[in-house]
Amino acid sequence: MSKTSVRTAHQDLHSERGALRGEHPGRSRNPVIKVADVAWLEFEKPDLDRAEVFARDFGFAVAARTERELWLRGTFAGPPCMVIRKGCTSRFIGPVFRAAERADLDRLARATGTSVRDADVPGGGSAVDLLDPSGLPVRVVHCGEELPALPEQQALLLNSGTDQRRTNATQRPPREPSRIQRLGHVVLETRVFARALDWYLDTLGMIVSDFLFLDGQRGRGPTMAFIRCDQGGVAVDHHTLAIHLGPGNGYVHSAYQVTDLDSIAAGGEYLAERGYRRSWGIGRHIQGSQLFDYWRDPDHFMLEHFADGDLFSCDLEPGWAPMSTSGLAQWGPPATRDFLGASPSPRRIREVVQALRGESEMDPARLVGLLKAMNS
Repeated sequence: MSKTSVRTAHQDLHSERGALRGEHPGRSRNPVIKVADVAWLEFEKPDLDRAEVFARDFGFAVAARTERELWLRGTFAGPPCMVIRKGCTSRFIGPVFRAAERADLDRLARATGTSVRDADVPGGGSAVDLLDPSGLPVRVVHCGEELPALPEQQALLLNSGTDQRRTNATQRPPREPSRIQRLGHVVLETRVFARALDWYLDTLGMIVSDFLFLDGQRGRGPTMAFIRCDQGGVAVDHHTLAIHLGPGNGYVHSAYQVTDLDSIAAGGEYLAERGYRRSWGIGRHIQGSQLFDYWRDPDHFMLEHFADGDLFSCDLEPGWAPMSTSGLAQWGPPATRDFLGASPSPRRIREVVQALRGESEMDPARLVGLLKAMNS
């Protein structure tokens, strides 16, 4: 594959140009393992009944339920999407990634000085527990069994220009939940972006699809990375994980694939009728190209419905683009303050103070750059 063809996807809306000499390559030369995908996300919440009501309204199916745990899944065969365990407060525990082979867990455990243990997951399996540089628990699993596929929400047959495939029939998408197919990605904020980025690339073998940098600060390196799994010539989601520099450490949002735009829109109407709050949408992203719609659950966690995302193989090199709010979408309503996390809550103010005083890559120049990006 020629250099020109490799960079094609980053010569349009994705980024104006690729890396400059000496910039981050976006991948590790010798990673410990290469995870195959994100498996599921782990949360704690005090009210599992309320969590289940929202989950069903958002479009999840229930894979298993006990007094202490709620396992949620999509329609695709494979692992569950999420586990919610009963706890005193609502909090995100961490992401779980899927190892391609059981032997990967042994190699990972040896390299990190940890051990392989039995995984607490329906169907059984094995797991290695790690901490990323932000202090976030990260688990890598190899599951013994996959959940079987469930009935799909069928995509509508669309007429487009002279391609008229639907005749003598009308379109009436039902007002019902957007049926989740699978977990697509999770976005995390970190105060130690460069260290966290290298850890995910070196330890889990992930590779960068796009870097974002602050205006006027490109020389200091990127402040956001959209990261995919490396399955060689098999094209995978543009990003399975995204991380960005910020004053906090932890969860920003997670995204779940649905069938198409009608599923996103009709499912959004269903959520609105039941009193849930949209954070931002509907629109189409630039990095990743997904159709998107963001919602808040009753515990204020942000979740995204998405469809029609980009798929990249391992050959594509990272794109580079300036970070800006206007650069988040090709079309759609302006990004909201809620989505951007721009509301000056007491918790956010504490995070900023702690980040500027503690061990962090945040400094006044970075903070000013992030604030400028929110308003650009």
